[in-house]
Amino acid sequence: MGVQGSTATASIEKLRLKASRLRDEIRRHDYLYYVLDRPEISDEEYDRLFNELKQLETEHPELVTSDSPTQRVAGTPVQAFANVRHVAPMLSLDSTTDAEMVRAFDGRIRRELNTSVVRYVLEPKFDGLSLELVYENGVLTRASTRGDGAVGEDVTQNVRTIRSLPLRLHSRTPPRLLAIRAEAFMTAADFHRLNSTLARQNKPLFANPRNAAAGSIRQLDPRVTASRRLEIVCYELLTIDGVPRPETHWDALSAIRHAGLRTSPLVTRCTSVEEIFAYHRRIESKREDLGYEIDGIVIKLDDLRARERIGATGHHPRWALAFKFAARGNETVIQDIIVQVGRTGVLTPVAILKPVQIGGVTVSRASLHNREEIARKSLGIGDRVQVIRAGDVIPEVVGRVGGSSGRHRPFRMPARCPSCGSKVIRDGPFDVCPFGFGCPAQLSEAIRHFGSRNALDIRGLGEAAAEAIVSAGLVKTVADLFTLSERELLATGRFGKVSARNLIRAIQNAKRPELARFLYALGIPGVGMRGSEDLARHFGSLKAIQSASVSDVMAIPGMGKVVARNVVDFFRNAATRKIVQSCLDRGLQIRNPGESAKGPLAGKTIVFTGTLESLTRPAAEELVRQMGGRVSQTVSKHTSYVIAGAKPGSKYAKARSLGIPIMDESWFLKLARRGTRHA
Repeated sequence: MGVQGSTATASIEKLRLKASRLRDEIRRHDYLYYVLDRPEISDEEYDRLFNELKQLETEHPELVTSDSPTQRVAGTPVQAFANVRHVAPMLSLDSTTDAEMVRAFDGRIRRELNTSVVRYVLEPKFDGLSLELVYENGVLTRASTRGDGAVGEDVTQNVRTIRSLPLRLHSRTPPRLLAIRAEAFMTAADFHRLNSTLARQNKPLFANPRNAAAGSIRQLDPRVTASRRLEIVCYELLTIDGVPRPETHWDALSAIRHAGLRTSPLVTRCTSVEEIFAYHRRIESKREDLGYEIDGIVIKLDDLRARERIGATGHHPRWALAFKFAARGNETVIQDIIVQVGRTGVLTPVAILKPVQIGGVTVSRASLHNREEIARKSLGIGDRVQVIRAGDVIPEVVGRVGGSSGRHRPFRMPARCPSCGSKVIRDGPFDVCPFGFGCPAQLSEAIRHFGSRNALDIRGLGEAAAEAIVSAGLVKTVADLFTLSERELLATGRFGKVSARNLIRAIQNAKRPELARFLYALGIPGVGMRGSEDLARHFGSLKAIQSASVSDVMAIPGMGKVVARNVVDFFRNAATRKIVQSCLDRGLQIRNPGESAKGPLAGKTIVFTGTLESLTRPAAEELVRQMGGRVSQTVSKHTSYVIAGAKPGSKYAKARSLGIPIMDESWFLKLARRGTRHA
């Protein structure tokens, strides 16, 4: 190896050492913040460390490690979760709200152990989603849901996104294998924030923080889970190998905590039933101020050897008991059940209640969520029901109370959309109106989606603009977008001259979409961007898709029967076909796969980096498409050109290292002036 090679090796090793030190420092601050609740630096300083590491790894991808703090959001969306067998059984807990049952539990433990001295560990019972976490040689390798107790779903990529969970244990001599039972949960503040966001998007709300946590962990896209702000707490050692096993549960919790895993600060020990009752009262009194949901306490025998003697049933360990709190709520009557249609087409049943006071708030309405929830609770108009405020905010109907002599027959969801009359389709537990852009209740959201970035990419057609157009009665379907005029937009009072002109120009520039983009823009139930691309590639034309059968669509790898039926029903709907034809009649020209691209960038892949002076990024990307090229967000050996503006980022350095041509903005603009006429 020459001098130059030795220098390069020394330089990369120096950077590798720097990255390692940054990771260790970030992990130490995570431990101080999440486990010890004793932060040493400000959020701004933490962000500086994190961004420094991220920049270093971006510029030198060979330095990235799987357990780096920057790699929490990893992996791509999946179609389904794989089943995995747990390292150790994950049994349910026997539970009670009866103090006498707690006394009976204590008496049985003492008799079976033949001792008058028993020590228990008392913990709050978190109301979240139970998980098994597996660390091998200190690195998180798997996370799975409880499932049936023996087999659960592999949700590793989603659990990795939880900031309070270390990807590597805080230990220099970690065990070869460590399996921990933990609970993922969502704080009340983050639950309210999430439901507020869903409400603004007119999407179904989560009934309570527990459902929100479970729904977030089971998202097929890890990026969605990462946006949900989940927390996690560890509370049980399942298996440990390679280091001495603790003798007590108390010592196990201490070891878990010292390894960097978060445990509850409310855990304590006791030796009597009266102490259990006192702890139960104390924790219940703190319940409102904790900021997260608990529904009781858990009583566990501390001695791990004694646990083995006590054993377990096929359902629950005999050495533990959940002592739950009494439910908070009140009784009232369901006076009516109405069905609301959200902007995404989901039909949500809503109970109209006889007004009732719960926790100082008058409750008169409560979402019944979906068809399966109504059937499970057998709810109908006239029922007397127990109502609680989930998370102390969202009203929830728990179930029927007594005989309810005045009840009618159980409620059934309508077969047709209350807004447009289209036949409703079923999507899991939800009932959905498939006539997205033709349904008045969904129109503004359908228009916004039609012009979104992955659809027709109509810049300026956001939520506010879509609502203004619909409110003014300018459009009845998405096809009406192509006949809008500046004058009509100005007359709404919501657009200025420039914004009206730009929007009309953007709509006209969007009249030559690729088939996949047009399919995605239509909002076919269950068909996302990938599904749209699969349909376009498989059939090759809109006409072929419109005449396809369910079996034809199912011939596409990964396309299931439900989605295939949605596609066929969507295009067989007369109103849908009329709107699609109206788009074509008004100048829309769909580009089918395989059509030869024209223009100076035909077949080229372009990446932008830095800030352009005369163009916004969306406008520049549209010019690339008009010149026959495609835009990518990442630099690879397949990149044709990198267009660099002011203050280019890591893409610039990577392009140089790969020898990819780097052009400036003036070159791009000159090319665009010559080439867009070919598009």
